[in-house]
Amino acid sequence: MVKAPYKITKGAIKGSIWVVRGTYELTAGTTKLLYKIGEFTFEVVSAPLDWPLLNKDIETIDGLPVKESIRLGRVKNSPYTVKGKTYYPMSVKEAGNYCETGLASWYGYETLKQKGGYMTANGEAFNPNGLTAAHKYLPLPTHVMVTNLENHHSIIVRVNDRGPFPSEQNPKSADRIIDLSAGAAKRLGFYEKGIAKVKVEVIQLKEG
Repeated sequence: MVKAPYKITKGAIKGSIWVVRGTYELTAGTTKLLYKIGEFTFEVVSAPLDWPLLNKDIETIDGLPVKESIRLGRVKNSPYTVKGKTYYPMSVKEAGNYCETGLASWYGYETLKQKGGYMTANGEAFNPNGLTAAHKYLPLPTHVMVTNLENHHSIIVRVNDRGPFPSEQNPKSADRIIDLSAGAAKRLGFYEKGIAKVKVEVIQLKEG
């Protein structure tokens, strides 16, 4: 069982408020969204249920097979298991005060060369060139500002997947606080390096 190693700043004012133009939550019957937050454009596509999961190590979500949980809409902050360990995501209220500094990496290399689509842990189609991320504990989806502390570049990403988790090749990969898409890593300037020290902060959205 894995519980709450993330950091929430006590007494902090909720993250900065950003105006979002367009609908940003997939609902029943919706298969595609297009919206903007500041200068950043997001395209969200609901993946067919027969697509494979990008993170194949996720075994259950909310006690159900992963795709059944996705079909029933029981993903947002439900507990999930990876290689026998259960992770407990934070509540939406807790997430509003989330701010953490640590290492970021990027993932999804295999999708850059293989044909066919992959599904994230909340049922969205993974786009390696999009502005998305994986996080072990934030509700799905959540929007965060990620700042590369080595060059001070910042972007906003949509957290729609789970990870990073330890791998056989690199058990310490679980110490990283966020996995970004290749497109996000390029915008932050660490695509070639592979990892960077970053600050991750949840932002609040206001429809405008």
